[in-house]
Amino acid sequence: MQWFFLLFPFFELWTLIELGAATSPLLAVGWVVLGIVLGMSMIRRQGLNMIRQAQRDAAHQNTEGGLITPRFLGDDLAVVTAGFLLMVPGLVTDTLALVVLVGPLRRGLLGIAPARYRSQATFRTEYRAQGAPREPDSPSDRVTIEGDFQRVEDRDPRD
Repeated sequence: MQWFFLLFPFFELWTLIELGAATSPLLAVGWVVLGIVLGMSMIRRQGLNMIRQAQRDAAHQNTEGGLITPRFLGDDLAVVTAGFLLMVPGLVTDTLALVVLVGPLRRGLLGIAPARYRSQATFRTEYRAQGAPREPDSPSDRVTIEGDFQRVEDRDPRD
C-alpha cells in the first residue's frame, strides 16, 4: 500500500504528459487549471450551503436530534470530496471525482467494498415530535446518529 502512495503522483503526472502529447500541451495545462477552478468553486458553494443548512436546522431546533442528516453525510460530503479530487492535477483523480459525483456509481462502489473498509458505525432511528411519537415525513427524518464516548478529565496544559 505504501508503494501506491509513492507511485500515484508519478502516475498522475504520466497521464497529464500523455494528454499533452496526444492533444497539445496547452490543452493539458488548461485541463489542470479548469479542474482547480471547478474544484474550488464546488467546495466553496457546497460549503456555504452546508453552513446555511446547519444554521437553519439549529435555528428551527430540527426534529432529527442533531445537525448531521443523511443528506449531509451522503450528498454534501460527496460534492466536497469531488471538489478536492478535481483540484489534484491528473486524469485519474478527475475520473474518481466524476464517480463520486454520480450517486448510483458512488453507492455501487460502496456496496462492493470489502467489509474491512466499511464503516462500523451503528445507527439508531428515533422519531420525535411535540408530545407523541410520529412516523417520519421523509427519509431525512429517519436518522439519528448515536455513539459511545469516554469522558477525559480536563488536564493542565503544562503537563
